[in-house]
Amino acid sequence: MRAVEITEPGGPEVLRPTNVPMPEPQAGEVRIKLAYAGVNRPDALQRAGAYDPPPGASPLPGLEGAGVVDAIGEGVSGIAVGDRVCALLPGGGYAEFVTTPAAHCLPVPKGLSLAQAAALPETFFTVYSNVFMRGGLKAGERFLVHGGSSGIGTTAIQLAHAFGARVFTTAGSDEKCAACRDLGAEIAINYREEDFVKTIKSEGGADVILDMVGGDYLPRNVKTLAMDGRLVQIAFLQGPKVELNFALMMLRRLTLTGSTLRPQSDLAKARIAQALKREVWPLLEAGKVAPVMDSEYALEDAAAAHSHMESSKHIGKIILKV
Repeated sequence: MRAVEITEPGGPEVLRPTNVPMPEPQAGEVRIKLAYAGVNRPDALQRAGAYDPPPGASPLPGLEGAGVVDAIGEGVSGIAVGDRVCALLPGGGYAEFVTTPAAHCLPVPKGLSLAQAAALPETFFTVYSNVFMRGGLKAGERFLVHGGSSGIGTTAIQLAHAFGARVFTTAGSDEKCAACRDLGAEIAINYREEDFVKTIKSEGGADVILDMVGGDYLPRNVKTLAMDGRLVQIAFLQGPKVELNFALMMLRRLTLTGSTLRPQSDLAKARIAQALKREVWPLLEAGKVAPVMDSEYALEDAAAAHSHMESSKHIGKIILKV
């Protein structure tokens, strides 16, 4: 089958088209003939040699996709050959066919195309599990997400707004801030021109912050949190190490937490999938939430897709047409 491989650790140019054997579904797995695959920051980290696949996972990049089930493994029920699905993948999404646990598949929401469905799993699994399951965001609370124009950001803004929170965000341009407000952000802060700490504290502070920046944002986030606030960390684009005054955590009863999605157990991911199908899929089918689509590239142009993602000029999701 056609695929894109990482020839060696490095920049986007190390992504090269190739031909590899088609995977076979194991017990509990399905094989999907992919129509589209999503492009995400963890793919770039894996390409750079900083995010190894879990044991037994495909070495090919790609953590989400959508298509049609074409084979099922032993013991699979509730899903059949011919079903249109989108799925969270352990790897291998930059290819014509991919295998994944059946429990990590979700039906393509009614009214959405396969291209839109391919943009759902990685960001929706990440946002829902971290903001709502881990961070405990509730209606009426104040929520801040950094990088509001990213795939994670556009998803977090919409879900938090749909569930009744007040939504604040940061982004790197006035155009991106305007896009965030259109999605439901009450306040969108251009971080190049304005101090988010001062602005959010003037609103009473944030009850929950979702951050993927790290670096000097960590102590600033702690200052921004309201009493009993929760900081949820999901990445460190500016580095994981910083000096932090933990007295503020104690005095304001703060919770500092975080997670990565890919290394979690199959059971944990299955539970997130069940929660999404129950709580979020109805919002997608009602048109209250939708993936924000930035651009589409051919599978063989994955290197160009990575260059575009790493330029941070995109708003929403980048996908590959398989």
